[in-house]
Amino acid sequence: MTAELLRVEDLKVHFPIRTGGILFGEYTPLKAVDGVSFSLKEGETLGIVGESGCGKSTLGRALLQLIKPTDGKVVFLGNEVSSMAGEQLRAQRQHMQIVFQDPLASLNPRMTVGDIIGEPLTVFFPKLSTAERKAKVRDMMAKVGLLPQMINRYPHEFSGGQCQRIGIARAMILNPKMVVCDEPVSALDVSIQAQIINLLMELQQDLGLSLLFISHDLSIVRHVSHRVMVLYLGKVMEIADRDSIYAQPLHPYTQALISAVPIPDPDLEKNKQRIVLGGDLPSPMNPPSGCVFRTRCPRATGVCAETVPVLEEKAPGHRVACHHWGVPEQKLV
Repeated sequence: MTAELLRVEDLKVHFPIRTGGILFGEYTPLKAVDGVSFSLKEGETLGIVGESGCGKSTLGRALLQLIKPTDGKVVFLGNEVSSMAGEQLRAQRQHMQIVFQDPLASLNPRMTVGDIIGEPLTVFFPKLSTAERKAKVRDMMAKVGLLPQMINRYPHEFSGGQCQRIGIARAMILNPKMVVCDEPVSALDVSIQAQIINLLMELQQDLGLSLLFISHDLSIVRHVSHRVMVLYLGKVMEIADRDSIYAQPLHPYTQALISAVPIPDPDLEKNKQRIVLGGDLPSPMNPPSGCVFRTRCPRATGVCAETVPVLEEKAPGHRVACHHWGVPEQKLV
């Protein structure tokens, strides 16, 4: 049985926003993440999907304590990192890394590629000699598909895909246990996306990594993930293994997301039943009562406005938070 690497319990990230003026205004909480619970096993990839503004990136940063959670627990390798600070937290970060969405913006333009990739080694292994550090950097550059002789170049001399390879090398140089991939291919061309995805999967297998893969693209998430978690307005709507959630999504929001995924076959794509959601994503400062999805849900009834649905297991390993869960009337292709 695979060991549990990460456990998240009722995690909340609320940002106080001043409303009603500077002098006499009040603070209203913006609930970016509102009671998220899940676990991650060693060597597993958990895909996190949802529309923009659903709290995916905030969740990823809160797990690494780049944003301090308002409440809840983050337990990593048996240690509660949400209560750590200073040197204790810094020691844990050796095993928790992140790959950012914008490859060029995440790199210091004044540092060479060798210094960027080698900076984590300088922080965590200061006793390494310059020659030893450069040798490790060159080895990692080769693993991510960069020529080792590029070690003295600067980020602006590389393409977007190459810059993302630099960011991946920086994240992997410490051989971490877990890497948060925050939409790592959304800013890249389609052909480059495939290369980066394959690279991440190869590194995961070689290094025994666990990945949290955040993305808007459900076709990519289906390719890379073992399990998928669907977020809406800071709450988990559904979580299950990849095959179950794509073959038989139970939550109306998941069904709508999957119906929007294009199918390579033109005939199937033309005849596919789509679920179109009405309205816009509500403000996380003023979420709907009861079920946060009810204002856009085609199945919403009175109970949805009165009671918050509990994330319950409806099938083995398949949990959903919905009062009216089930297969839609028209089967999705």
